[in-house]
Amino acid sequence: MKAMILAAGKGERMRPLTLTTPKPLLSAGGKPLIEHHLERLKQAGFRDVVINHAWLGEQIEYTLGNGERFGLSLHYSREGQPLETAGGIVRALPLLASPDTDWFMVINGDIWSDFDLARLQPPIPGKHPSVDALLVMTDNPPHHRKGDFCLNDNGLLYEECAGKEGEKLTFAGISLLHRRLFDGLTDGAGKLAPVLRAAMAKGRAAGIHHPGHWIDVGTPERLRKLDQQLAVREP
Repeated sequence: MKAMILAAGKGERMRPLTLTTPKPLLSAGGKPLIEHHLERLKQAGFRDVVINHAWLGEQIEYTLGNGERFGLSLHYSREGQPLETAGGIVRALPLLASPDTDWFMVINGDIWSDFDLARLQPPIPGKHPSVDALLVMTDNPPHHRKGDFCLNDNGLLYEECAGKEGEKLTFAGISLLHRRLFDGLTDGAGKLAPVLRAAMAKGRAAGIHHPGHWIDVGTPERLRKLDQQLAVREP
């Protein structure tokens, strides 16, 4: 199975830091954000990783190279003008093709988490054999109290909670996706969220709750907070 890191955004909320440096190369804990992902993917047994890029993307390729120093094989999906998340995945699908599985992992380039990526495996036949997406959900951070989706007791995700299922959780930006989720879509598909909501409406999206550490590194303040956290603990 292959993995993809979404790294094509302009990082406008991170300005002025991202005026000259792409957000995935901003440093926390003594290394670029994207290197934390690469190390965890290697630990989880991945070997092939696709990285899409647009804004200052040549810096990403120059810094990471072919991935040999990480024990990985890196492949780049060059977008020129940034596509939205679903469009970027569709553009990269030829690079994500694998003879062994139609599943692949996708990780947002601007998050950090101690989630064990090896736990994210294709749904077990007999439990959710027909799902197209398996999403990691985390507790709601202060800047996103309302959450994103509801995870029911059967492990399926819904856009809204029903009955006594509790409050919504936040999508952690880590997911396992099946190629058929993107059937009929082009690289102009836009954002991933509507694609996921459509799958949820059909009962084809499952979730797993991660109660551990997670941070959306979307602002300079959160980047500083992560840097401080990593200075006193092993990532």
